[in-house]
Amino acid sequence: MLEVARLRVLVEIAHAGSIAAAAQRMSFTPSALSQQLSKLEREVGVTLVDRLPTGVRLTSAGALLVRHGERVIGELRDAEAALAAASAPQRLAIGTFATAGKTIVPRALAALRRRHPTANLSLLDVEPPAGYGLVTARDLDVLITHQYPGVAMPEATGLHRQLLLSDPLKLVLPRDHPRAACRNRMADLSGEQWICGARGVANRACLESLTNGFQPHVAYETADYEVTLALVAAGLGIALVPASLLDGRVDRKICVGRLTGIKPAWQIHVVHRKRPTPLVADFLSLLA
Repeated sequence: MLEVARLRVLVEIAHAGSIAAAAQRMSFTPSALSQQLSKLEREVGVTLVDRLPTGVRLTSAGALLVRHGERVIGELRDAEAALAAASAPQRLAIGTFATAGKTIVPRALAALRRRHPTANLSLLDVEPPAGYGLVTARDLDVLITHQYPGVAMPEATGLHRQLLLSDPLKLVLPRDHPRAACRNRMADLSGEQWICGARGVANRACLESLTNGFQPHVAYETADYEVTLALVAAGLGIALVPASLLDGRVDRKICVGRLTGIKPAWQIHVVHRKRPTPLVADFLSLLA
């Protein structure tokens, strides 16, 4: 059976590019590391590296064993981290945008608190597209973010991003609006004053992607959908608002209009590192 310590020697030599550089990184002498490498080659019965004047070059067998060695060492480090986490207070830092913070997050977070009463839970307001770097840097464990139609998402390099839900965008109008009872195409609304959310950036791009030709007149911009609905109720314009914010809402001054030809929706995503801790996995299952 292969010894993990010798596998690590091979992996370090491959990463460092030479026996001398690997020895320095591992605080060994080059001769000691060379002996460990020779023992490993005798155990497997093949040459793993070609020794060159300027360093080493992996043979095909050596490259194969390095790939397996990296996975073995990674699993062992994960096991060590899991054991350390089991003996220390659990921590979960969540970043979320305001709408999800009002709708889907509270119940999942409350259920997680009941399951893990001693865990250190924290919540941070993070408006998209920000937050990815905070997950990479481990300032956040989970990021809840969104994507509007027609708007590209940031790269999630080194992270895992998955769709949590697709939330329809509903046309909201003042109740006494002439088109409140009509079946509306976007072209029918070309002369309207629009109210855009998300600081007017993502929602404006979404709106422009849906209009199919005309430039919508954005009269008001606000980051808060509660303000959006208040402006609609005051008769100052119309808007596209996530259905999740309208569930159970009773407001005699606004109504949900009908859109034909399109079914716009924003997508809510959850982002985390590729090897989630048990606490992160538990929270994800509760969100789902």
